[in-house]
Amino acid sequence: MPHSSHRVLVTALSLAGFVLFWAALAVLRADAQILPAPPAVLAAIWAEAVSGRLIHHIAATLTRVGIAFVLSMAIGIALGLVLGRRPRLNQWVEPWLMILLNLPALVVIALCYLWIGLNETAAIAAVTLNKTAMVAVTLREGSRALSPSLADLGQVYRMTPLRRLRHITLPQLAPYLASATRNGLAIIWKIVLVVEFLGRSSGVGFQIHLKFQLFDITGVLAYALSFTALMLMIDYALVQPIERHANRWRNP
Repeated sequence: MPHSSHRVLVTALSLAGFVLFWAALAVLRADAQILPAPPAVLAAIWAEAVSGRLIHHIAATLTRVGIAFVLSMAIGIALGLVLGRRPRLNQWVEPWLMILLNLPALVVIALCYLWIGLNETAAIAAVTLNKTAMVAVTLREGSRALSPSLADLGQVYRMTPLRRLRHITLPQLAPYLASATRNGLAIIWKIVLVVEFLGRSSGVGFQIHLKFQLFDITGVLAYALSFTALMLMIDYALVQPIERHANRWRNP
């Protein structure tokens, strides 16, 4: 069996095992208001999808995730590359990075809402601030690991800055970029849900907050699992292939 087919089969069996475990717990609990069975949650997902609410709120959350992801990656990559090549500047900036890395996301979200207001700008800023430091630290290590001999090779062959970036710098940074991408998506969407839970009127987090207030566990699970399934598909279809491509040199 090809390696890719084997991986798909294992993933499918693992997810099937999760559903069976959930169904068994629901049977043992025997209280649909506390732990609804998978068919009840699937029915709720279908009802929300047919009404259009599910698509609307998932689209709102994906938009916030996409904007925050692009901003945090762009700022973090630029900052990380500069800090990795300039040790003195890194000494000054590193305490700031440590503060952002260790400051709880909930505090950043609350402060952004208090300072900027309950709007989209505050929501995106809070998520971006929470992720930028992590990207910067990852790319800083990648920048430090760049080979001086390869840089000298580019100078010997008089490569233009764009060609050096494409053929020398980016291939060396690819594993770090892939790691920052995967970790970034995994963290950002969770923070976005918290942002929506606390101060937005749309999105998966807002709907989970609404269902929570109504003690609608089936609704909470319907929205949570719908978005989790979407992010898993993005991870398997997009992020993991990029990561394998970036790390292909490790398995010649």
